[in-house]
Amino acid sequence: MKIEQIKVEIDKLALSEKLLLVEDLWDSIAASNLQLPLPEWQKEELDRRYKEYQQGNLELHDWTCVHEELREKYK
Repeated sequence: MKIEQIKVEIDKLALSEKLLLVEDLWDSIAASNLQLPLPEWQKEELDRRYKEYQQGNLELHDWTCVHEELREKYK
């Protein structure tokens, strides 16, 4: 089935059915997450940051504080 045909069929669904479909799609994506390619530059950046963390050269921030700062910034 082509994407356009799928869209037409989705438009025919009730809202509750669409929400269930979205949930199923997210579950499917999460289950195949290990198959998603990670570009080499991202791997290198993650490795660099992890090394900095292990060496104690990275300043860490508590998520609660980060969340509050973002809320204040975008009020």
